[in-house]
Formats: sequence, C-alpha cells, structure tokens
Amino acid sequence: MVATSTLIGVTVDGLAYGVVLALLGVSITLVFGLGEVLNLAIGIFAVLTVLAARTAINSGLGLALGLVTALLFIGLVGLVVDRTLLEIVYQSTGEDRILLGIFITLGLDVLLEGTLTNFFPSQYDLPIDISSIQIGEIILTGSSIAIILIGGFILAILLIFLRRTFLGKATRTIFQDERGAQLVGVNIRRIRSLIFVLSTVVAGSAGLIWASGTTVSVGTGFEFTSFALIVSIVGGVRSIGGAVVAGLLLGTVNQFANFFVGSYVATIILFVTAIVALLAKPEVLA
Repeated sequence: MVATSTLIGVTVDGLAYGVVLALLGVSITLVFGLGEVLNLAIGIFAVLTVLAARTAINSGLGLALGLVTALLFIGLVGLVVDRTLLEIVYQSTGEDRILLGIFITLGLDVLLEGTLTNFFPSQYDLPIDISSIQIGEIILTGSSIAIILIGGFILAILLIFLRRTFLGKATRTIFQDERGAQLVGVNIRRIRSLIFVLSTVVAGSAGLIWASGTTVSVGTGFEFTSFALIVSIVGGVRSIGGAVVAGLLLGTVNQFANFFVGSYVATIILFVTAIVALLAKPEVLA
C-alpha cells in the first residue's frame, strides 16, 4: 500500500511535468493555429535556451541576468527563423504550407541538434538549489512547486494577453477567420512574426523551469517536441486552453505511470492515454 503522502508528492511532481508539457504544447498550438506551420524545432529551441542560460551564467552574468539573456537570445533566434525560413513557408497555402513547414523545421531541428551535440555533449541543468517543502508527513519537491508557480504564471499571462489585449484579440481573430482579419486591417504577417517569437520564448521558458529541477541534454529536444505534439493534438490543435488541460493531464498520467511501472512502460501508457483521448474526441482529427 502506497502512503497517501507519497501519492500527493507524485501528484505534485506530475502537475509540474504537466505544466512544462502545457507550455511546450501551447508553443506548438500558437504557431500552427495562427499560420498552419507545425514547428518541429520547438524542443531544440527549449534545450538551446537552457544551454544559452548555462553559458551566460558560467561566463559570470549571474543567474537572473543569465536567464533573461537566454530568453532574449531565443527570441532573437525565433525572429531570424521567422523572417528567413518561414518567409518561404508562408508563400505556400493549404497542405503545401503544412508539408513545407514540417520539412523546414525538421531540417532546422536536425541541423541544430547535430551542431549543438559537438559543443554540448553532456547533461546540463541550472545552478538553482530549491529545498524540499515538508507539510506534516508530506514532502514536496521544491523544484516542482517552483515549476507549477512560475509555469502557471506564464500560462496565465499568455491567456490574458490573448483575451484582453488588442494584439491578443487580433491573434484570436486570425485563428478564427484569417480572411476576416485581413478585411478589418490586421497585418497578418506581422502578427505571425510576433506569435512565432512568443512561442519560442514560451518554449524556452519551459526548458528553463524544467532544468531547474533536472538535467537536459541536446537529445532532450526530440522528447520535448514529441510530447509537445501529443499535447497539442490531444488538446485540439488550435485550442490554447485545450493544450493546457492536455498537458496537465498527460504530465500527471506519465508521472504516476513512471512511479508505479517505470519510465519505459510510462511512455507507452502516455501514448495510449493520448490515443484514448483522441478516440473520445475524434473531431480533433477532422
């Protein structure tokens, strides 16, 4: 019999992992929902942010400035990618755009992964020591609490931006009716650039908060991208709220499965859970 205090601890760790998955899933959903571009480089962007932060910190910038520098760096990377590679993609329409987007972002992922492996061959984390929190018999991982709070704050700010600001409303208008957005004077290309940069920063934030409690390697990027795709698809592809709910659900399921049966079987259970969710909501695939 597993103690209740242990189950609570696993639940908190699962929610923390779910918040990271939600951030990654939202990053996928933002770009695909706005421009029908499936960004398969989102995972390596998250890892690249961690590596940039670690490099900045090691150079003497300090923790806070190193994190800010890394986010600014990945935002700049996103802007360059958007204004060069994605410029080609957006010249296409329909299925051609989707396929070309997959081809280009996958190629970018392979290029970055191969290059970064040569310079960063080890495991990396952030020099953050967060003590565990004990409440009676319950011991909660400090990094998990921090991930939930910081990640939840980022998600809340993002939702407020999309629902309450002019740029956010313009973005939602493009989500719902691109032609209508054009007719009312919305600069679609400029909004797409803004959202792509925002998505890279959100993905970078996911990488940073995850690296506060565990290590990542260049190869972690593939895992991040795979899970982000699952979360986005289960959440509804174009639904930000759906991606958040799917991330929390799948993260919690994965953590419990990992605790009871091990990481390999946990991955299988995660995929099965995603398939069941899709079968229960088949309109996602339509």
